[in-house]
Amino acid sequence: MPTLRRLFMEHPASVGETYLEHMAVAGAFGWAMLKASAACFAHALVPALCTTTGSRIIRDLHGRMVLNRRQTPEENDALLWIASNI
Repeated sequence: MPTLRRLFMEHPASVGETYLEHMAVAGAFGWAMLKASAACFAHALVPALCTTTGSRIIRDLHGRMVLNRRQTPEENDALLWIASNI
């Protein structure tokens, strides 16, 4: 059972999500990245197509994953933040 817990529960819990929440979020990110990839390939073939689609999706994903993600109590601790940013 410890292996199953490690495989399916530890990482979602580390980002403040249940397994099903994490599956939904990760799936949405994967779908968005597939769309961005298709837009980038279309742009590579015909530069006038999808001129901002790939970069817009990446910017949106960065905002969702890095800038606006849930933080654990440890990450909210000002002393830990200061120590990690010195």
